Amino acid sequence: MDHQSIKVACSSCNLRELCLPMGLNSEEIDKLDAVISTRRRIKRGSALFSTGDKFTSLFAVRSGFFKTCVTTADGRDQVTGFQMTGEIIGLDGIVSDHHSCDAIALEDAEVCVMPFDQVEELSREFTTLQHHVHKIMSREIVRDHSVMLLLGSMRAEERLAAFLLNLVQRLHARGFSQSELILRMTREEIGSYLGMKLETVSRTFSKFVDEGIIEVKQRYVHIKNTDGLKQIVNPQTCR
Repeated sequence: MDHQSIKVACSSCNLRELCLPMGLNSEEIDKLDAVISTRRRIKRGSALFSTGDKFTSLFAVRSGFFKTCVTTADGRDQVTGFQMTGEIIGLDGIVSDHHSCDAIALEDAEVCVMPFDQVEELSREFTTLQHHVHKIMSREIVRDHSVMLLLGSMRAEERLAAFLLNLVQRLHARGFSQSELILRMTREEIGSYLGMKLETVSRTFSKFVDEGIIEVKQRYVHIKNTDGLKQIVNPQTCR
């Protein structure tokens, strides 16, 4: 892990509308700048934090892609989420002051370090930040519920279609294409996250290609028919 003490500033960051400072005024952002002063570089395959590590900070993904995973009782890695630029990692540590999962970089990445005690102190000082921290936590809860729904009641095709739609929608919010994406995770990691065997993931991708819904070249995916994916996930609301 490469610890960097490079000065960062929320005020000059082009991700601030996606990240923690969203909706803050310039005076509040200046105060946040004083708290979030370092960033850290993480090499592909390295851990930002591991299960059991002491929780001290939240991390805003400045560039790159992460997966969070836990080790099951029988020793398997279970992927619990994928995090991208502008998203916050580390909320799992708040409850017990220790991290309950591993956060692994899927490509070379950079994060802004947000010491939680200082962020918490600031959020008591101005309610906009407190509200936004609550929103981030709430978003995690909603995402957990969505994943439970995904795993509990959806067929393989529905799971993969929902996953691709969610991924492209999150990327689009960051200025990327609405129909093209590079998958930073492997088919195996997608399967682990969606509760599907690797063969099922590959077979479902092939099915979508055969039906003309997507085009796939290794990790490049072109969604040719977004409505087709939506129809798979939610047939009753699509016409």
